[in-house]
Order: sequence, then C-alpha cells, then structure tokens
Amino acid sequence: MAKTQFPPLEEQLEVISRGAVEITPLEELKTKLQRSLETGKPLRIKQGFDPTAPDIHLGHTVGLRKLRQFQELGHQIVIIIGDYTGMIGDPSERSTTRPRLSHEVVMENARTYQKQFFKILDPEKTEIRYNGEWFSRMSFAEIMELASRITVARLLERDDFTKRMAENKPISLQELFYPLMQAYDSVMVRADVEIGATEQKFNLLVGRDIQNSFGQEPQVILTLPVLVGTDGVQRMSKSTGNYIGIDEPPLNMYKKIMRLNDEQIYPYFELVTDVSLDELRKIKQQLEDPQVNPKDVKHELAFRLVQMYHSLTAAKKAREDYIREVEHGEIPENIPTYPVPKGRHRLIDIMAASQLVPSKSVARQLIRQRAVWLDGEIITNELLEIEVTRPLVLRAGRGKYIRLVPAE
Repeated sequence: MAKTQFPPLEEQLEVISRGAVEITPLEELKTKLQRSLETGKPLRIKQGFDPTAPDIHLGHTVGLRKLRQFQELGHQIVIIIGDYTGMIGDPSERSTTRPRLSHEVVMENARTYQKQFFKILDPEKTEIRYNGEWFSRMSFAEIMELASRITVARLLERDDFTKRMAENKPISLQELFYPLMQAYDSVMVRADVEIGATEQKFNLLVGRDIQNSFGQEPQVILTLPVLVGTDGVQRMSKSTGNYIGIDEPPLNMYKKIMRLNDEQIYPYFELVTDVSLDELRKIKQQLEDPQVNPKDVKHELAFRLVQMYHSLTAAKKAREDYIREVEHGEIPENIPTYPVPKGRHRLIDIMAASQLVPSKSVARQLIRQRAVWLDGEIITNELLEIEVTRPLVLRAGRGKYIRLVPAE
C-alpha cells in the first residue's frame, strides 16, 4: 500500500493549532506527526458526538471543521456516534442529572447527525463507529473489569461533580461511568488524537489514562473553544434557542448571523468558516480598522456561511432579501397568514398564538422596545386590543412578519 504524503511538520502544526485552546501534550503531537511523516501512516483523529437532540448547529461544526482540516492534511478521521453514551448524556457543565433518553430516540437523532456530518467531512475519508458496537456486547464481568481501571477519587476531580457535591445535589452512578465510557471508545478505535470542547478536557484526559492502562500509546488531546450563540452570552444550544442550524433556510441563517455582536465576527470566521489563514489575518486587520464598518464584515460572514451550507445562488438571494426586508424595511413576499376570529383580541395573544413570537412575555418585551409594528405603525401599548376586519401586516423585531386576515 502506498504511503500517504503529508505536508511538512510545521505546516501541519500551523493548521492544527488554528483556533485551538490547548494541545496536550504538544511535544507528543509533534512526535506522532513526525512518525507519520516517516512511515506514511495517517494518525487516527477521534471525536465523539452524542445525538441527544436532532440536527446539527454551528456549535457542532467547530469540531467538525477541525476534523476536516486533519482530513485535508492526510489523516484518518474517526467519528464516534454515542448511541450508548447518548442515553446517559455528558454531565460536563451540568448542574443536574440529565433525563435518560431511550435508545430509539438516540438512534433517530443519530440518523440526522450522520447525514449532516457530510456537509463538512469527506465521506470517503471518514470512519463512522457507534459505541454500541462494543458496549452492547459487554458482560457484567467485563464492565466491572473496565470500572476497576479508574478510581472514584479520580472521577470526582471533575469541577462539576465537585460543585454538585458541595451543593448536596445528586450524582448518579451512570454519570460517573460517562468519562470511562468515552475513554474506552478511544481504546477501541486506537485514537492518536481526540478533539473536544474545553469543557470536555477532563473526559479527554481520562482517555489518556485508560489507553495507557490497556498498554496503548495515550492520545493527544486538542480542545476547542465553545461557540457562543446568537445571544452573545451562552454557548450555542438548541435548548436555549440561541443556535444557528446548518439546515436552516438560507434567509433565517443570514438574519441570525447578522444579529451577532461585533465581537463575535472574528471567532466565527476562525472557528466555523473555511477561510484560509491569510484571509483570516486580513479579516482581523479589517475589524481593527476604524474606517471599516463591522456590519460589512458581518455581511461577508453571513454570505459565506449560507453559501457553505446551501449554495452561491441561495447566498445571493438571502443577502438581497435581508437588505430589502431588514435594512430597507420592505415587506417580504409570501409572508405567512394567520386567520383571526371575529371580535376584539389582545395583540400579544395574537402574536403568541400565531407563533410570531415564542410567548406573550416576549411580545410584551418587544413592544416595550418599540419593536412591533402593525401596518407600519409602531405599537407601544402592551394591552392593545384589535379587531381584524381586513388584512393587516404585523411585524415583530427584525424581519419577522405575518399577515393577519379575518377568519372565514
């Protein structure tokens, strides 16, 4: 079999280090890369995904893009789909025990994940493994043997476990098993490098310990930043609603990206786009230039991301629609209609019932912010009641419209 040709060591390190928070131990990574250069044998780069919810958002793509970079350098990517760890859920950064998911739900989510992985990764160069391959076959005796390879004291070194114990919050035994299970995944696929978010560092380090106990060379760990969501505060998550899904309609994606804080522009370019290192340096210079409007750079970010996950045509249309609807305030074509029964109704009730906003409290908040318009007129009265006798255009926030019509 022909040897794989890899770029020079320093070139590989520059690409691998892009956006990374920590590479531990760095010298071991250099040794592994040098060995692969000499032998022509690719490194095995692992990342695990627990399909605890359907669909992938940009937060997931931080690791996926790093995997793609390793792929382009010539190394072997191994994706672990945690059909068994997913039933527990990673306790990292959790203050309470997660609800346990059924295997059926996890597998349904996994099917969506696997399809969306290949929007980023090369399927011909990706090894997909389900950790049920080994966990489903383990006897109780084998589970006990695995458990003997780590101490309770080591597991309780986790910050989140320590905090929960101090607050007298319960920690289930299955949660203590999670880091051990993730570590055993590394043993089964003989990982050379494992990638994860900064909050995953403890689990990744346990992987080194367990590999060593099985006589394997320990993996190098590479941690990546947690992507902050559209609220500019919390990590991107579907549960908090601050996410940008990679399968979202182009205009929705464009609008969400344009709502990002200016401080988020560079990290997003660095972590979730395919710009080159030279382009990244130019973007940084642009953002530091007082003559450059950050909004223009944000348009470039939105355009690029929509093009990545949809198409060039979709990106052009999303930009045109955004400028027309949001920046020029024009009413978009084909907005949804909502039939309102006869009689008077509170506007906030209509806004919530039509799903223009998630709740009445959000409707009230938008009205206080002077961000609700009815047929072009700003609404300031939270208690306003209306009767719909003709079509009326209702707008909430930036670019969310609905046409109210009399119910038949």
